[in-house]
Amino acid sequence: MQKALSYFLLSLSVLLSISNLSQALYSPSSPVVQLTPNNFKSKVLNSNGIVLVEFFAPWCGHCQALTPIWEKAATVLKGVATIAALDADAHKSLAQEHGIRGFPTIKVFVPGKPPVDYQGARDVKPIAEFALKQVKALLKERLHGKADGGSSQKSESTASVELNSKNFDDLVLKSKDLWIVEFFAPWCGHCKKLAPEWKKASNNLNGKVKLGHVDCDAEQSLMRRFNVQGFPTILVFGADKDAPSPYEGARTASAIESFALEQLETNVAPPEVTELTGLDVMEKKCGSAAICFVAFLPDILDSKAEGRNRYLEQLLSVAEKFKRSPYSYVWAAAGKQPDLEKHVGVGGYGYPALVALNVKKGAYAPLKSAFEIDQITEFVKEAGRGGKGNLPLAVTPEIRKIEPWDGKDGEIIEEDEFSLEELMGEAAAKDEL
Repeated sequence: MQKALSYFLLSLSVLLSISNLSQALYSPSSPVVQLTPNNFKSKVLNSNGIVLVEFFAPWCGHCQALTPIWEKAATVLKGVATIAALDADAHKSLAQEHGIRGFPTIKVFVPGKPPVDYQGARDVKPIAEFALKQVKALLKERLHGKADGGSSQKSESTASVELNSKNFDDLVLKSKDLWIVEFFAPWCGHCKKLAPEWKKASNNLNGKVKLGHVDCDAEQSLMRRFNVQGFPTILVFGADKDAPSPYEGARTASAIESFALEQLETNVAPPEVTELTGLDVMEKKCGSAAICFVAFLPDILDSKAEGRNRYLEQLLSVAEKFKRSPYSYVWAAAGKQPDLEKHVGVGGYGYPALVALNVKKGAYAPLKSAFEIDQITEFVKEAGRGGKGNLPLAVTPEIRKIEPWDGKDGEIIEEDEFSLEELMGEAAAKDEL
């Protein structure tokens, strides 16, 4: 009996220590604002300033390592931006509402905009610099008269597109864009409650995800077509437009926005590594990209098709890891784009070579380590953080129009055989003999 009691007390002690673990991460005196479902709206969603929220789990080792950094960031940014934390283990539904899948996840809440993930380094200086950048952007918007929180005249209108049987197929089904469509009835109480949230979400997602609405009283054919049986019904038309999926999350603007951005990530087109065959490719792939990674691969006679494909697969593998980033990837065979090679300093240290090119800023940075997946991955990460050793691109290089690689091994072109007489003349040949 005493042994059983001891075991019970030990188990109870373990359970209590687990339940108190979240409090161990941030004490009541911590400078980090501790969030719950009761204060999340007032402290975050209705805030007039920048709020950085860490969604953590108390058992997560990375979360525990972040705790002192997060607290120091809260102290540094006091009065400038709010640093907050939510125990996603204790408040699962709220975490799910914001699309949290891993720990720690840091989301940045800016008034009047959907939250975005912070993907920088988890150290005080980069966190503080990122927060300051967001504050400056918000101040700039306010200085130019842009209201936050959806109170401007623009918010009176909605970016949600009115859909009907005449335009549905052209706008939604034939589109490559992600569409989220609300099927509603004007008399429906739940629809009326959703209306302002839908309007806010559509305006905040404008230019990123397309939202639309269908009046099922007027468009019963569309209602039957998509088997709508209750109101409001929200359907997601992603990559497979013939098989829309239902949205079953919370009917709030923030939840809809988080879900939409998460879906947008999964509907991102597969990355490409494109051969630089002319100026049109350069303008299309590198002109608007935040960073254009240009690979210079060995001559086909040196690498053969197998080797070249291996290099391209390495690039594609890295591109897949960063497919949510506004980067592009192109390649050229050695010597095919000599002017570009000259101005980015490629060729002197052999092939393959890789440079990060920012066309808008007129700058580039070379990969100085091995052309391997791990090293290229780190190079792309570093370039995304601003890069090191950036060099100016003095002029706009000439891009040649060339024939694309046919995917085959190169052929050695043999010279036509010639005689000594043909080369030096018949008389000279006789003299030598």
